[in-house]
Amino acid sequence: MIGTLVNIVAPVLVIVVLGFIFARHYANTLNMAFTNHVNVNVFCPALVFSTLVSNPVNLINAWPLIIAALLAVLLPGLLLSFLQPKQIDRSAYLVSGMFRNTGNVGIPLMLLAYGPEQLADIVLLFVLSNTLHFSIGLFILSGNENRWLWLRNPNVWAAFLGITLAPYEHIVPNFLNISIEMLGQICIPLMLFSLGVRLAEDKIEQISFALRINLLYLAAGAICLPFIIWLLPLTAEWTRMIILSTMLPPAILNFLLCEYYKKSPQAVANIVLLGNVIAVITVPIVIWFTLTFI
Repeated sequence: MIGTLVNIVAPVLVIVVLGFIFARHYANTLNMAFTNHVNVNVFCPALVFSTLVSNPVNLINAWPLIIAALLAVLLPGLLLSFLQPKQIDRSAYLVSGMFRNTGNVGIPLMLLAYGPEQLADIVLLFVLSNTLHFSIGLFILSGNENRWLWLRNPNVWAAFLGITLAPYEHIVPNFLNISIEMLGQICIPLMLFSLGVRLAEDKIEQISFALRINLLYLAAGAICLPFIIWLLPLTAEWTRMIILSTMLPPAILNFLLCEYYKKSPQAVANIVLLGNVIAVITVPIVIWFTLTFI
């Protein structure tokens, strides 16, 4: 089992560490803004589309996974709403606890841990979380503004097209399928590399506070998980993915959105960065648990 965990976690860490080293070495000339923009708006939608076209998802049969994914975001947020730390804006605190790093960390880890045959469901989880992030998440942060911004999210439309065209994959020209698939293959390594760069760019402060909040987030997820698993007829594969997705570190996008809306950006930066650091310890434990007991 130790060897299995190393083979799952080590490739992810290697790419993250490379991004960290590269960012520290070229700190004066580094600018990842354009690269991250292209990854979010081109490479990631290409991955979503190509995966869902080549691995059709039956939304009717997958309803337990869809409901579980929604509850894994909403229930921890509801539970966390009963507690309000004074050092952070309420909306920033809630959003950071609801939305986990299902992109940079979640996709590659689930792919390595649970197998490439689960890729369509893994991508579906990411799309659902991403859609909620740009709808409910923005609603919480912006105070009722930008409620329809999720309609401009390219990942949502890529998922819609991928699911719609899956039964008619043969009508899509082969050269176009190959081109989109090649673009999508860039997404995951670049996500991990960008995560390493982000960790190198900022310094973690208020470590005690950030640690307490991250432990609170993990506890909220752990409390909600048994109810979700009991409530829905999840397969073993879906159960593993829901458990891991709920216990992932906070998404880096939380910091970017909180910075934009001026909602305790420094506190959120500390929480997100430390959360991704301690995930080096927590995530292997969660993966070991899911592979051993589920």
